[in-house]
Amino acid sequence: MSAPLNEKKIAFLATDGVEQIELTRPWQDLQGAGAELHLVTLEKGEINAFHHLDKAHSFPSDKVVSEVTANDYDALVLPGGVANPDALRLNQDAVSFVKHFVNSHKPVAAICHAPWLLIEAGVLKGKTLTSFPSLQTDIRNAGGTWVDKEMCDDDGLITSRSPDDLDAFCARIIEVLSPV
Repeated sequence: MSAPLNEKKIAFLATDGVEQIELTRPWQDLQGAGAELHLVTLEKGEINAFHHLDKAHSFPSDKVVSEVTANDYDALVLPGGVANPDALRLNQDAVSFVKHFVNSHKPVAAICHAPWLLIEAGVLKGKTLTSFPSLQTDIRNAGGTWVDKEMCDDDGLITSRSPDDLDAFCARIIEVLSPV
């Protein structure tokens, strides 16, 4: 099997309340493509994932967001869930981490409710993206254009609506990061 991402290091930023499949499926696909992955969290220890409103598995932190920068990584994945991005957007280190990625023109992939973190970082003006439908007004108010598509890629800002869109979401992340 080909491993096109052998030289890539990717951060997954998440905390308690992350939608488990939105963390594990991109992780599995990117790891299978050869990428080095780090789960970046707000604190050392473990985070608790959920399947909708039901508690699922716990995942150990690899790094703490206050101790890393966008310069350490080639790309950023922001899994959703409702509680996860809502908590992350209250943390200045997490918001700065995301903002630095976008301002550095590095790929950022956000699914479901994760664009709340992009809104908080103030990086959506002039961008076109998708998300879980309940965020469309927030995205428009932040200066972005919301579209109802399974996957949207605006110059490396890769977004999808829900777990139903993971095939397109994961494939696009790998395509964007693969060498030509």
